[in-house]
Amino acid sequence: MCKGLAALPATCLKSAKDIKHKIGFLLQKPEPVQDQKLAKEKEKATAVKSIAPVDAEKWKTSFNNLMKNDVGRTAFAAFLKSEFSQENIEFWEACEDFKRLPVKQMEAKAKQIFELYVDVDSPKEVNLDSATREETRRNLEKCDVTCFDEAQNKIFTLMENDSYRRFLRSKLFRDLCQSPMDEKQCGLEGKGNLPEFSPRLLSHCA
Repeated sequence: MCKGLAALPATCLKSAKDIKHKIGFLLQKPEPVQDQKLAKEKEKATAVKSIAPVDAEKWKTSFNNLMKNDVGRTAFAAFLKSEFSQENIEFWEACEDFKRLPVKQMEAKAKQIFELYVDVDSPKEVNLDSATREETRRNLEKCDVTCFDEAQNKIFTLMENDSYRRFLRSKLFRDLCQSPMDEKQCGLEGKGNLPEFSPRLLSHCA
């Protein structure tokens, strides 16, 4: 055990290791397919490290609150990955990114999103009814910011009524809502708190 934490009670060290494990689980990501996506995931990973239980509690109030929060979406994406349905949130985020593109880039990007997520037997096909799929196909002809609105709303509702409810009952979410340790018991009141234990430091204290 490292000298710096030798004076702390065993329960504090266990709590610190538990947090390290919790963060490690959240930071497990699929292999990136492009550099831009990798950079975005690194930014999200940094945000997850600073999560507080009170923030996680807010996600219970509505699915909108969860999806509007970058850290919340990262946690939800980790849960969807464990259920092998991460294509849903990937498609939703791709639609959000699409809306922010310059007009001249929209046509090519719309075709890419359609072929990846919407088309029948596409690599990451999302669960859409045939009518919505065909409507989205027709929308490619005019290709504006509303191109994927109907499909995106359908997937949002699917996640809200299905995966989101299971997420709220999951051990991952329950762990995020729990205070990691009693600061006063561990002598960390004031400035000190658990997130200051870096993963590198904890690895030497195992």
